[in-house]
Amino acid sequence: MNILVTGGAGFIGSHLCRTLLDEGHEVVVLDDLSTGTYQNLEGIEDGRRLRLIVDSVNNAQLVDQCVREADYVYHLASAVGVRLIIDQPVRTIESIVGGTENVLKSCARYRRPFLLTSTSEVYGKGSKVPFTEDDDTVMGPTSTRRWSYACAKALDEFLALAYWVESRLPVTVVRLFNTVGPRQTGQYGMVIPSFVMQALQGKPITVYGDGTQSRCFAHVKDVVGALNALRDCKAAHGQVMNIGNDQEITIMELARKVKEMTGSASEIQLVPYSEAYGAGFDDMHRRVPNLAKIRSLIGYQPTQSLEDILRDVIAEKRAKL
Repeated sequence: MNILVTGGAGFIGSHLCRTLLDEGHEVVVLDDLSTGTYQNLEGIEDGRRLRLIVDSVNNAQLVDQCVREADYVYHLASAVGVRLIIDQPVRTIESIVGGTENVLKSCARYRRPFLLTSTSEVYGKGSKVPFTEDDDTVMGPTSTRRWSYACAKALDEFLALAYWVESRLPVTVVRLFNTVGPRQTGQYGMVIPSFVMQALQGKPITVYGDGTQSRCFAHVKDVVGALNALRDCKAAHGQVMNIGNDQEITIMELARKVKEMTGSASEIQLVPYSEAYGAGFDDMHRRVPNLAKIRSLIGYQPTQSLEDILRDVIAEKRAKL
């Protein structure tokens, strides 16, 4: 197949591209390199059936041309990371809503199957744990920039599902829960690569808030495996599903585990949210996915534990240092 991957030079996108190439597909990557990098595609952007186009999904004419030539579209292009969302809210909203609209319009025009990577952020302040795809969502006030990302991604979901309802355009929506692995940067607030680099460099491991908030972390190998399998799953059309790992850990426990596995002497330091992100920052206390739906559709089962994730990230960061 000829597969278009928007955001394919990003962390998850680059892993997906490698898997698609290994299966013999031809891949076109459309990425403006705002958060993706050439280095993420190192070793595969060499004529091995991969073509990188450096431009934005906001370029409607170019998007239309790329979609027309594709057999399938993975739409991963998006603002990414809490730090970027807080610092650049206009770019966050424009790149998410406008870009997705362009891609979906072209997919509808040429009847191209479309997969949207959404986020667990759309569950907002939901307190029913684990999060199930049909749960109500509870958002914070529009004056809190954090929620612009969640609302923009929720609007993407509404739009994709509207195309399914009106014209039966084959769309699939996935909500990713804290995907981690090699090539992920801590530059935009990703917690595991940030902790690992701090520990390896002997700097304080900075835990935001009181550290009792918990998250679940999925290895990028498991996530990409699910994205790949969903391409051929017609039962997933018109559906929203969680992808992640349901092994839960508090951020303080995570910091201690990183310190132990790196053999670091770093101290663990609590940093108030107000100091890290400014006044009025909102966070959710727990975020755990219910994986029953995707398990029933493609037999999804995470194969990589948190320890596996940390070993891979530590080995990569240590090699770079």
